[in-house]
Amino acid sequence: MPGHIKKTTGPDPDPSPWLCVSAELKDKLKAKPYDPKKSVWVPNKGDGGYLEGLMESKDGAKVTVNVGGEMKVYKEDVVDQVNPPKFDCSDDMAGLTYLGNACVLWNSVIRYKNELIYTYSGLFCIAINPYKRFPIYTLRTMELYVGKRRNECPPHIFAIAEGAYQGMMQSGCNQSILITGESGAGKTENTKKVISYFATVCSSGKRKEGEASLEDKIVQTNPVLEAWGNAKTVRNDNSSRFGKFIRIHFNQAGKLSGADMVVYLLEKSRLTYQQPLERCYHAFYNIMSDQVPSIKEKCLLSDNILDYWFVSQGKLTVPSIDDKEDMQFADEAFDILGF
Repeated sequence: MPGHIKKTTGPDPDPSPWLCVSAELKDKLKAKPYDPKKSVWVPNKGDGGYLEGLMESKDGAKVTVNVGGEMKVYKEDVVDQVNPPKFDCSDDMAGLTYLGNACVLWNSVIRYKNELIYTYSGLFCIAINPYKRFPIYTLRTMELYVGKRRNECPPHIFAIAEGAYQGMMQSGCNQSILITGESGAGKTENTKKVISYFATVCSSGKRKEGEASLEDKIVQTNPVLEAWGNAKTVRNDNSSRFGKFIRIHFNQAGKLSGADMVVYLLEKSRLTYQQPLERCYHAFYNIMSDQVPSIKEKCLLSDNILDYWFVSQGKLTVPSIDDKEDMQFADEAFDILGF
């Protein structure tokens, strides 16, 4: 299941290459040609982005720009100044000299190309989905953010979680974290990281013998919710087809004391119809994977999912998802939750 990684042995890897701008990269960026008066961004109709060029002349509201050796004329209001190279890969875009759309996009792109997926923009933390795994959610990474202010550490979802926790402890007031974005942006993954951070850092340490801890139960809600609420869409193999509002409760000492969740707007139509490139909720295919054979027998199911038209109108398998492994995660989660 996307979001689950099989445990490996040995110490956690150093997360710095995926969090901090290296000295070598800074030197390389500073060496980029730049003219403070002439360097400008102009729109690129080909891909909807921007191209960097040199402004050659200005005639009223028209500007002539040298773009890759070719002279082009643009309206003045679509031309943006380029930030000095020292601002490239900036951790916080609120500190940029020029804050036009092109400047914000360029800073995000150059960080993304260098595998720096988190960037601040004032109070917000922007996350760009790399569609690959980086070792930046380990216990070693969490320890970098515990008790730190946001400006003392590289941008990360853990810094946002720590900021909310500190705000709660200092003010005694409830705090909220809003995670939003389009399909495939990484909302589900970042929500899981926030929950994991609180479950690890704010653990009470109490555990009854033979019983799962509260922290384990909170974390294990994710496989169950994903099995019955996530599905493959055209753009995203693990798209949450529902909204959720999660409340995590802490005691006076700042330790976890419980959690509850409100779910809403489940996409019920997916239960009876899927487009050719989409799939119904993961749970149906997990059950048919034979990872837990007794479930099919209890549900009086056959061995062929094509016998069940309501869930077999679209894709039956997804390359990025292992249905057997997902069934194992969900089955273990049900046991830990006591279902």
